[in-house]
Amino acid sequence: HPADTGQEKPEHKAHIDISDVTGQAAAKRALEIAAAGGHNLIFIGPPGTGKTMLARRITTILPSPDERELIEINEIHSLYRGEDSAHIITERPFRAPHHSVSYAGMIGGGNPPCPGETTLAHNGVLFLDEFPEFRRDVIEALRQPLESGKVVITRSRFCFTFPAHFSLIATTNPCGCGNFGYPEKLCTCLHTDIVRYRKKLSGPVMDRIDMQVEMLPPPRLDIILPGPPKEYEDSGTVRKRVETARKVQKKRLEAFMISTNASIPSNLLEDAIRITHEGRRLLIEASEKLHLTARAIHRIMKIARTIADLEEEERVLPNHVAEATHYRLLDQRGR
Repeated sequence: HPADTGQEKPEHKAHIDISDVTGQAAAKRALEIAAAGGHNLIFIGPPGTGKTMLARRITTILPSPDERELIEINEIHSLYRGEDSAHIITERPFRAPHHSVSYAGMIGGGNPPCPGETTLAHNGVLFLDEFPEFRRDVIEALRQPLESGKVVITRSRFCFTFPAHFSLIATTNPCGCGNFGYPEKLCTCLHTDIVRYRKKLSGPVMDRIDMQVEMLPPPRLDIILPGPPKEYEDSGTVRKRVETARKVQKKRLEAFMISTNASIPSNLLEDAIRITHEGRRLLIEASEKLHLTARAIHRIMKIARTIADLEEEERVLPNHVAEATHYRLLDQRGR
């Protein structure tokens, strides 16, 4: 079966919490923004930094789906052969396919065509751990759903369109051995190996990932002698902020027939973002300095809008633009 990918089931929400992750305040902030605006996010860093642990905890801070989203989720999963169609899904999907997943397993296929992981993650999260380990054709196939929120499967006698509007949360090491750029450990990769490893993630695909965040190991003392549980915010506290931001953007975007900032099309950005003159000027300076593509500029504007929504600010201010630009890590490094 094309979508039979050895799907991993996430741990139950009651057993995990974002406060389980030691430190990593910047990465937690990025995860909150991604959850609030429906943005795509990739964590980059050496092994043992908590990338996977943190990424999986997005399920604990996402708002519950509304009635329309629940209907769409259950309609899609009823098409998925091999799953119990009588089971009513009440939460957002969290799909975590293994890196051995096939092209058809990720995008969909078969005869008749059946939805793949991108469609099964509709209105939820598609989690790709160790992103570069996935086949190149599978990674490249993500371009269409990341851009349009749908998958088109064309055969000689028919054409099927499946919805695929999801948040992509991915993780990757900086190189094959995982230690490149990490001061305490020596990277054993040759320069050609590093280039080859990074080329697995093409520019067009990475350009479609809104937020690119670097994670380094937390101080050892924080792990050996952790602070009291109250030191870190729990998922319930973060989720309340996310839910408030979603309500704010849903109300603002209702007239445009969309519900999240990540879904705003480029032709509606001017009306939907509401950026101040000072914020626009800072964005112009950043785009010229970092040589940003048009797509990257649009994504920074959407992230800045989400940051403003989290602060319940009506206009996008320069500080929102500055923080949003910070999440374009690979643009700053020239890839």
